[in-house]
Amino acid sequence: MRRFWITAGAILAALIAQVMLAPHLALFGAVPSFPVLVVITLAIVEGPQAGAVSGFAAGLMLDLLGTSPVGAWALVLVIVGYLAGLLQENLFAEGWLMPFTVAIVAGVLAELSYLIVLQVIGSAPAFWRSVWTVVLPRGIYNTVLALLLYPWLARFLRSDQSMKSFRRLA
Repeated sequence: MRRFWITAGAILAALIAQVMLAPHLALFGAVPSFPVLVVITLAIVEGPQAGAVSGFAAGLMLDLLGTSPVGAWALVLVIVGYLAGLLQENLFAEGWLMPFTVAIVAGVLAELSYLIVLQVIGSAPAFWRSVWTVVLPRGIYNTVLALLLYPWLARFLRSDQSMKSFRRLA
């Protein structure tokens, strides 16, 4: 039960940061996506099932907070959380760079997938313009945030709380 509250608290904190803090941290029009970072980190740390469940919860709440169609972020984050979680078993054997690489690829994949979902339902702006002005800048921004926040987020979200250092995480 403790695991549930930690995950729910992390998702809620990410959503609050997305609404209250992210607009003030915009660089060159790119706004960070805190819920995406939390879902990807949780998927890497806990596996595909936790990634998919937390992706659905965070995505649905993100959809309800925004003006986008309900379910678009939920669908995207379920898929991205599950795929990032599939790499969880072999992740730490690959060295410290692998978690960051997965976070980078999953973050850009999430933004691109969201744009594709919006294109399919007919409520998105021009595709290539959005790729260059939204998806890539946001992906780069989330990459920098992942480099800074991943070790602390992973430490907080990990169910094995007996760790004494970040050595296992990075």
